[in-house]
Amino acid sequence: MKPLIAGNWKMNGLQAARCEIEALIRKFAGSAPDDRDVLICPPATLLANFASEYADEAIQIGAQDCHAETSGAHTGDISAEMLADAGAAYVIVGHSERRADHGETDQVVMSKAQAVLRAGLTPIICVGETREQREAGKALDVVGTQLAGSLPKTGEEIVVAYEPVWAIGTGLTPTLEDIGEMHDFLRSKTPVNTRLLYGGSVKPGNAKEILAVTNVNGALVGGASLKADDFYPIVQASTGQM
Repeated sequence: MKPLIAGNWKMNGLQAARCEIEALIRKFAGSAPDDRDVLICPPATLLANFASEYADEAIQIGAQDCHAETSGAHTGDISAEMLADAGAAYVIVGHSERRADHGETDQVVMSKAQAVLRAGLTPIICVGETREQREAGKALDVVGTQLAGSLPKTGEEIVVAYEPVWAIGTGLTPTLEDIGEMHDFLRSKTPVNTRLLYGGSVKPGNAKEILAVTNVNGALVGGASLKADDFYPIVQASTGQM
């Protein structure tokens, strides 16, 4: 299965940030990553420009969220169809920061994932437990419940990203055994063509060993995706090329 290395820029990046994508493209010069997919999800203010400027490059552009409806009186929201029109290929839905900061339920996440598919794009559906839930031995139950409630009932292509909430931006990561257990569990609950990404403090120093874990088909990278010098080694680690 072709790995997917996705960078989630979150609420970071002005127009000057294009220099980081251009630096990443220069690193790919002469060796385009045909054996893995590379995705950058910038803030919405940059999406259309990036998708237009880098359409012929080795990088795809995605979005960080969408509204479930196609259009209407939803001030400040963006539909999946608008994101497709802007040039997005993927849309992240259900990130723990959306679930926590905006109270998004599994049902809301499912409706957004269905909207992404409706627009002809691929959803990256995020699931993950808190530290308290893991320490209580409930990680598999929590993630299983999120997954069952968030996955659209369709055979179309989806991506699932496991991001333990306590590892996001903290520098902490689960053990390789814990990552393997969770990804084996996710594999048992998803269609065979579903790529399973790991996210949560993925860095150049740990990417190779994480990506070597069975049923880890790529990574959803946060802070380390903002700099080409950090993100490129993670992309290379997806095929063991360091």
